Amino acid sequence: MYMYRKTIEYLKKWKADEHRKPLLVQGARQVGKTYAILEFGRTEYDNVAYFNFQTNPALAKSFDEDISPSYLLPLLSHICGQSIARGSTLIFFDEIQLCERAVTSLKYFCEQAPQYHVIAAGSLLGVAVNREKYAFPVGKIDRYTMYPMDMEEFLLAMGEAEMAGRIRECFTHDRPMPEALHEAALRLYRTYLAVGGMPEAVARFADTHDHIQVRHILDTIMMDYLDDMSKYQENVSEIKKTRITYGTVAVQLSKKNTRFQYKMIKTGARASEYENAIEWLVSANLLAKVYRAEQIKKPLENYKDIDDFKIYLSDTGLLCAQKDISADDVMYMDEEMAAFKGGMVENYVHTQLTRSGFHPYYWRNDKGTREVDFVTVLSGKIIPIEVKSGRNTGSASLNDYVRLFAPAYSIRISEKNFGFENNIKSVPLYAVFCIS
Repeated sequence: MYMYRKTIEYLKKWKADEHRKPLLVQGARQVGKTYAILEFGRTEYDNVAYFNFQTNPALAKSFDEDISPSYLLPLLSHICGQSIARGSTLIFFDEIQLCERAVTSLKYFCEQAPQYHVIAAGSLLGVAVNREKYAFPVGKIDRYTMYPMDMEEFLLAMGEAEMAGRIRECFTHDRPMPEALHEAALRLYRTYLAVGGMPEAVARFADTHDHIQVRHILDTIMMDYLDDMSKYQENVSEIKKTRITYGTVAVQLSKKNTRFQYKMIKTGARASEYENAIEWLVSANLLAKVYRAEQIKKPLENYKDIDDFKIYLSDTGLLCAQKDISADDVMYMDEEMAAFKGGMVENYVHTQLTRSGFHPYYWRNDKGTREVDFVTVLSGKIIPIEVKSGRNTGSASLNDYVRLFAPAYSIRISEKNFGFENNIKSVPLYAVFCIS
């Protein structure tokens, strides 16, 4: 099944850039890195020279002695059984985190053979970089992080290209969707919450519409993630802490105030005990941290409170699978889901903003009584983004924020239709991917 990935558009721009460097694509396991790069290579090059360090462990020995392009290119050509031509062959190193010398070789491809097109990908590059013995090619590579499919890619996979186009049109013009289409789009959004954006899960659902099969795929992916925690950490105590931390995300999101609290991991837990586990999960792209902005000034990064943050899971389908939340619970938002609903929707909005390239923060007043879910820079202006899981959109927190900081406008995300009123842009939950 062909699946459109926005990553391919980035790869096309990379290819066309005259200042192109070897590209390092990172992201969590099974987000579709290999598929997207091979599809890009198939359509944009005469041939692809593909090398996988996981399926061919002996490949790493080729990098033991000499990693200069003049040495490697004839050797690699022999290994893949085809010629490697400048500009018309894509050289693709997959699972490159398993060969540190191959990572270092990217520096020499940049310096000595820039006319060759080289892409490397790895599932745990953030973790591997922290453990490496050899020099990382700082300044000699382009880097790109790939994520699970966003809502728009999900719509296209489901054969809903016309719906995706209508959503973008209504977003651009602040024009309400016809009510029947609005309700249909909300149903698709809830389906996305349950299925998530892992490509294998999306493909299976598009083919079968069977949530049981999808859940089996997601459970298997989570087991792979847990295996990675054991494989890439040597300390048994840290492995245990990392697994426990990963399993508490849903608990954190169930609180009214979703600020991360170590005591939710276990009674008496302290930052010094679990901060390494959190950083491992962030480096592996399994979790994301969103910091509180102490001041609403640019650059927001300068004003983040490193001790005050929220954490979000990389994918809502995995979030539902982690806590065995059924598709029906999500589709109909059972009353027993009330405590978790807000956090799950907030997690969803974060995943969509991240896929659009945003690095959001959040705001809370000094008294801790008012909080805006996200603040981010949009078209050069700091814009607050309030998230509501239903149609009730009253917000004292957003009102206070507007009074204090007078933003150019605000964004409110909810189940309500498109619109613009009282300097607030209303964005339905299914349309978050349009914010860019």
